[in-house]
Amino acid sequence: MKMKECTIAEIQHLVTEYLEGLSSPFDSFLEDHILSSTFYRIQTGSDDIGYFAIHDKERLTQFYIRRAYQSHAQQLFLQVIERRSVKHLFVPTCDELFVSLAVDQDFAMKKQAYFFQDSLVGISARLGDGELFRLAAQDDLQQIQQVCGDFLDDYESWMARGALFVYCRNADLLGIGLVEMSKMVDKQASIGMFTNDTFRKQGVGKTIIVQLRDWCNQNGITPVSGCWYYNEASRRTLESGGMVTRTRLLNIEVTLEKDKTVAE
Repeated sequence: MKMKECTIAEIQHLVTEYLEGLSSPFDSFLEDHILSSTFYRIQTGSDDIGYFAIHDKERLTQFYIRRAYQSHAQQLFLQVIERRSVKHLFVPTCDELFVSLAVDQDFAMKKQAYFFQDSLVGISARLGDGELFRLAAQDDLQQIQQVCGDFLDDYESWMARGALFVYCRNADLLGIGLVEMSKMVDKQASIGMFTNDTFRKQGVGKTIIVQLRDWCNQNGITPVSGCWYYNEASRRTLESGGMVTRTRLLNIEVTLEKDKTVAE
């Protein structure tokens, strides 16, 4: 079996198989790490049997082996870890094979993030008097920058993509909403929000999430989301807006037997 660097386009058939086999979706945080990784195809003869991806030369973000060849998965996984000097893994728990292979090795495991999906339960979050939820316009830019600071790197690019929303009450900006379209999954988007500090703990975040869910549903888009595992406030807000989580992102440190021996 051989491993050869390739582009994601060259193994799109394998990536599609991988995505179809997941038990639940992941958000743009992991997707961004995957798409900025270096990809490698695994072949026997001229047949593709799987692929993997490494971010920043040290973090394994993808490891997929086709079912017919999964009896070789443990061996191939360790070969990738050792030959590519992998130090860390990003493993979503919706990827059963990847999780199992990491568990086999007793690697050090930390909880990185929650991934959320739509509960499909209708939740009401009616707008009050003088309130509007709409796409952001150029005239909003200065106020957004003042209220949200460096929450985003480039607000104008989000506006240009039609991905930035504002939630206003008369002249006050209560918060902003984001819809980031997936580059890996058709008709899927990660949603998120930022609440003006002055209006926190008033249901603003919930309203933004509900409005973003509704916008996605009206446009045939599946909403997903995520937050840092230890950000309880974000988790509560997402759940109050009708998002639910059954998937985690694990941040795993590679500890091979020789490392364990040295540590002991």
